[in-house]
Amino acid sequence: MAWQRPDSRQFNELRPISFVREFTKFAPGSVLTKCGDTQVLCTVTIQPGVPKFLEGTGKGWLTAEYRMLPGATVQRQPRELMKLSGRTQEIQRLIGRSLRASLDFKALGEYTITVDADVLQADAGTRTASITGGYVALADALNNMVKMGKLEKSPLCHQIAAISVGVIEGEPFLDLNYIEDVAAEVDFNIVMNEELNIIEVQGTAEERSFSRHQLNRILDLGEKGIQELLAAQVK
Repeated sequence: MAWQRPDSRQFNELRPISFVREFTKFAPGSVLTKCGDTQVLCTVTIQPGVPKFLEGTGKGWLTAEYRMLPGATVQRQPRELMKLSGRTQEIQRLIGRSLRASLDFKALGEYTITVDADVLQADAGTRTASITGGYVALADALNNMVKMGKLEKSPLCHQIAAISVGVIEGEPFLDLNYIEDVAAEVDFNIVMNEELNIIEVQGTAEERSFSRHQLNRILDLGEKGIQELLAAQVK
């Protein structure tokens, strides 16, 4: 029997996605990203100065931090304070790499951008929601810098979005929720820009290997989902 999605979506259908802009008062860019039952607060701050390896180059930098709040899951997650888990470090590096691909750092100048992604509620897809919502918060923050006269123009040169695709019972499904994520035999996270060029693909065989034909279907499905996310980001 073919897999029946718990929320009755079609295999190629995204969960409902929304971006609540200006969610907090003080950050120049803040967006509450809702993707189904997953909710991530993305905030962006921009400060003068860069890491030492960039000092004097005229180029800026972007870094990211990711945390899951204790009440984000059914069982309380202890706060990560002095030592970050390997998973947290890997996710925040992915967010940073993905969003750096959106910027012209020479046009930014010697500023450091910090993207904070705080998971308020987790139902799978937290890293992809962090990237997709993080881009919206980043665009808002840079537009505010231009309005304040701190930048002549926004250094954004690409729009970025990310989505998950999983294989369940041999068939690919777009934008997995938690139940599907647990059941998936193959799990992918895909990051693309507005030209549908690939920024990053993370693919893992959880229970069984996958074919080149399945890989092509996964990428096609991811591309379709990202096109819809790119459209939602600019509404």
